[in-house]
Amino acid sequence: MPPATPRRTVLAALAAAAGTAAATAAPATAAPGARAADAACADDTACGDQAASGHAPAPGPVDNRFWSTYTDWRCGTTTGTRAVAGRRPGLVMDSPAGRTDYTDPHTGRTSTWEHASWTSPVHTSSVPATEVIASWNAHTPPGTWLQVELRGTYGDGTETPWFVMGRWAAGDADIRRTSVDDQSDGRASIWTDTFSIDDPASGLRLVSYRLRLTLHRRPGTTLTPTVWRLGAMASDVPDRFTVPASVPGLDRELTVPRYSQNTHVGQYPEYDNGGEAWCSPTSSQMIVEYWERRPAAEDLAWVNPDFADPQVCHAARFTYDYQYAGCGNWPFNAAYAATYPDMNAVVTRLGSLTDLETLIRAGIPAITSQSFRKEELTGAGYGTSGHLMTVIGFTATGDVIANDPASPSNEAVRRVYKRREWENIWLRTKRYDANGKVRGGTGGVCYLFWPVKSAPSQHRALQALGLV
Repeated sequence: MPPATPRRTVLAALAAAAGTAAATAAPATAAPGARAADAACADDTACGDQAASGHAPAPGPVDNRFWSTYTDWRCGTTTGTRAVAGRRPGLVMDSPAGRTDYTDPHTGRTSTWEHASWTSPVHTSSVPATEVIASWNAHTPPGTWLQVELRGTYGDGTETPWFVMGRWAAGDADIRRTSVDDQSDGRASIWTDTFSIDDPASGLRLVSYRLRLTLHRRPGTTLTPTVWRLGAMASDVPDRFTVPASVPGLDRELTVPRYSQNTHVGQYPEYDNGGEAWCSPTSSQMIVEYWERRPAAEDLAWVNPDFADPQVCHAARFTYDYQYAGCGNWPFNAAYAATYPDMNAVVTRLGSLTDLETLIRAGIPAITSQSFRKEELTGAGYGTSGHLMTVIGFTATGDVIANDPASPSNEAVRRVYKRREWENIWLRTKRYDANGKVRGGTGGVCYLFWPVKSAPSQHRALQALGLV
């Protein structure tokens, strides 16, 4: 069963109770010598084909913008980085802009790193946003890591500081991947992996933003991270306890591996208390393997050979956020999936089960985040304030077929949930807990993973949702 109170829920509750926190100092600005890679790309309007770059052109509650093409990487401002062309364009360190000392808050070690950066053009969102979630796809060989930051402009013209959205490495030997707490400017705060307006009812919105990517490597080496995709989902989903019912439109089920988190109860408690809390990495591993990727035998050598499905333990370790103290950091799960060969992964929001049907029809499963009381989801057998599961299909009557990792065994993972119940618990933003108190809902958050070389029907489905 999922944990009773995920840390993300605790943090959100503290935000509501405490209001705004003290503003944090902004990270260092770009070093002298920073240059615009393309003078015509000062903002996002001149950066090539927006639809082809993951930008939803139609107005609505969600705006997606992802930089991933060679043209994308040549836009913006570079300080020691360069774009690389090829089958999968990316960004690498060219010549370091300088050195910095970083003290890892989770190990206490201070190390010196060379660094270089890339700052995106200003993206004006089609949705003045109450929330923004960044995600990235990258290769970070041992001896390297990266940091993603966001700086935005509010509707009144004032700017936020640079907020750290994540410090990340695929491994855990150089730094401990981490979110950063206690970031606020008194108007918005960072809750683990989400930029959030403190008081949406005030009407304040974020109307545009930039992302800054800083690459790090051991001094004196030629190592470099390679970043293939960087972007964010901005949204303003209205407060709602219920959502309109959609009309069923698909009868299809995808064949997705089934893994139970509960077969790992008590294993590796250093990673979020063990398998009972591993709904997110378990779901991520199911979808990674659906796309025929999996860790090599040598990658799993650290796992106790008596444990079944060691790849689930592997996913838990390498999605673990040492500040959040859990495996449920949404962008870290996407970044983990993208460490496998030729995989793309994003965090976004969808607006309806019709959107999910579009993906399933094209052969793309989704990992969804939801919370509910036991009686709100018939057949689940549990209640949760935050849980991830995978949607793998729909029955002929429109009910949702899900691989639910909160099951007693792998064999029991496949579940069929009532369409109307499932739709509401996933898409709502407000709910009542067992004590009658108002709590938040995720408003349609999901992870989507897909291969770089995807079928035309899959590309069209993703393009329709503004993701490619």
